[in-house]
Amino acid sequence: MRIASIITALLVVTGIYFFVFERDAVKDFAGTDPAAEQAGGETAETQVDATPPAAREKGETAAIKVVARHSVARELDSAVVLRGETEAARSIQVAAETSGRVISTPLRKGAYVDEGQMLCELDAGTRSASLAQARAAVKEAEVALANARKLSEGGYASETAVLSAEAAVEAARAAQAQAENEIENLTITAPFAGLLESDTAELGQLMQPGSVCATVIQLDPIKLVGFAPEAEVDRIEVGTLAGAQLISGQEVTGRVTFLSRSADPATRTFRVEVEVPNPDFAIRDGQTVEMAVRSEGKLAHLVAQSTLTLDDEGALGVRIVDADNRVAFVPVSVVRDTREGVWVTGLPEEVDVITVGQEYVRSGVLVEPHFEEISQ
Repeated sequence: MRIASIITALLVVTGIYFFVFERDAVKDFAGTDPAAEQAGGETAETQVDATPPAAREKGETAAIKVVARHSVARELDSAVVLRGETEAARSIQVAAETSGRVISTPLRKGAYVDEGQMLCELDAGTRSASLAQARAAVKEAEVALANARKLSEGGYASETAVLSAEAAVEAARAAQAQAENEIENLTITAPFAGLLESDTAELGQLMQPGSVCATVIQLDPIKLVGFAPEAEVDRIEVGTLAGAQLISGQEVTGRVTFLSRSADPATRTFRVEVEVPNPDFAIRDGQTVEMAVRSEGKLAHLVAQSTLTLDDEGALGVRIVDADNRVAFVPVSVVRDTREGVWVTGLPEEVDVITVGQEYVRSGVLVEPHFEEISQ
């Protein structure tokens, strides 16, 4: 039994020796031609290689199949989005210019008043008597002036006397005008048509110069006020059409009527005003609003969001197929995101965008694109 194990071990060692150290001799003994074996291997390899001749000349592998879409740039209306609030076209606190007690029945807030309509009336007191006295003083001064001129013509009065009489007439007329103005100021009227934001002064209230009779606001038209950042203010022009949406969902349109030339020192933004019709006063003063001011359009491509990818530097872009059927990466900028896709700029006017397989190819790789139809 032990002799058999020793013989088996010797046979195994001898076989390993010939297989490792005398391999060529064993092949010659078996009748195998190494050159023929090498030729046969090349033939098999040639049969398996399906690389196109142009690719084999450049040492490349077979073209990778991808799906692409032919895209043509279209002009996209751009807009500057601003957030702000509504503001009354005009708002004023109508104040008294003279003193007196209110003798008129007050108007309640919310009432509509026309331009020139009486808001408050004050008691005249002794102002009528003062006016009559001023008128009489004017007549007296005019008679004295006429007498002074006659005496001066006859040589009985000096020229200085005539000048003094003329000054007395002007002083009397000024006193009369002041008395008349005092009476006119007893009636306080609305400077423009609008709504009363407060009750007018109560009956019997004592008014002094500067006391507020009422607050009047004008809501038709109404202003939409927003603030544009420095980077976008140059895209806005006075007269440009603008749309807006209130927080309630109501949508309105108007035109830009004012664009500030001076920035707010705290926020470095510029005031933008849009005028909107408001005949039914549905829009109130101070409501939150989001505005979109139309600006010059630009050419953009509508691509699927899935086609967007990043390069090795982290730049956002898409992979396209160039004229030589090779992959190229083009950085893009997103202009607008919609349900149909993403509008981007930075691509040529006509381009073949890879839509399937873009994550498995790199720039310069040879591809075999299959084009899909564009659904409008």
